[in-house]
Order: sequence, then C-alpha cells, then structure tokens
Amino acid sequence: MKNYKILTDEELVRLYADGNNTAFETLLSRYKSRVYSYIYFIVRNRDICEDVFQETFIKAITTIKQGRYVENGKFLAWINRIAHNLIIDHFRRSQNENTSSSDSSDFDMLNTMLLADRCVEDDLVREQVMTDVARLVDYLPNNQQQIIRLRYYEDLSFKEIAEKTGVSINTALGRMRYAVINMRRIAQENDILLELN
Repeated sequence: MKNYKILTDEELVRLYADGNNTAFETLLSRYKSRVYSYIYFIVRNRDICEDVFQETFIKAITTIKQGRYVENGKFLAWINRIAHNLIIDHFRRSQNENTSSSDSSDFDMLNTMLLADRCVEDDLVREQVMTDVARLVDYLPNNQQQIIRLRYYEDLSFKEIAEKTGVSINTALGRMRYAVINMRRIAQENDILLELN
C-alpha cells in the first residue's frame, strides 16, 4: 500500500488527475485547516467561511480534472488564491444586492466623487497584505524593523529617520532596502502573496 503522506503536492495532484481519489484526500487533509483559517481570517463568519471553503475545493477539483492546473510547486498558494478570489466574488455579490437605484430622479445625488469608496475587494486585499506585512516585519533584524516602522507607521521621511536613529540617510535607505529584500524572501518561502492588484 502506497504512503501518500510522503508524496509531494505535485505528485498528489498528478495522481488525482489520473483518477486516484486518495491522492486528493491527502491534499485536503494536508491543507484544509490552513485554507479554512485563511478564509475565516478574512470573512469572520462561520457560514460564509464554510461556503467559500467548499467552493474552493470544488473549484480546485474541477481545475485539476480539466487538466488546467499548472505545476509551480506552490499548491497552497494556488488554492489560497482560489479562496481569495471566491471571497472577493462573495463580497461583490453582497455589495450588488445592497445597492439602490436613483433612476427616477433628475439628479443623481449618489453619483458624486465625495461619496466614492474603494470597493470591498480592494479593502480586503489591502487588509490581508498589510496584515501579512506586519507579521513579516517581526522577523526582521531590529534595525530593519525600526526603519520600516518609522517610515510606514510614523510616516517619517528618510531624512527624519536618519536624524531620529543617528545614522546617515544612506544607511537608513540601505536598511530599508535590506528589509524589503528580507520580507520578500520570507514571504516567498512561506507562500505569502504580497500583491495589491
């Protein structure tokens, strides 16, 4: 009997594409808690989370069965992206259900830039990325953490950062550069997507 737990994600996907259901069950048990947690972290509602979670794996199954899964060694990132897109779809639908029409009026008082908002999905993506960035900062060396916090949380210029920390502007810029490089590396190693679409 084959030990599926020692197989890579890609091997399991290939086996499932060839009709081996145990391979997908192994993938599901490997990632279900992480995918569920990711969805719940964003939607904060058990019922919505359950729906999105089920839709995510149905979509994954369909994509694999249709031969459209592209191997890149990052199954978790791929399935989280599916979940993320379904969350956005959910919020788009609920946003459309809660809109009102002013067609009968000569003046569209709601159609003004003063009332314009970023759409819900933009806020969700931004919130998730900022949460991930905040977690990544904690893994940086102290001098890089300090530069990131002063620049982005206190909104200081590099000149002000240099004065406050007692280093040259070039040193402050260098630390920022290394901080960004390190954060990208940590994100890549942990399949964290830091993209604002």
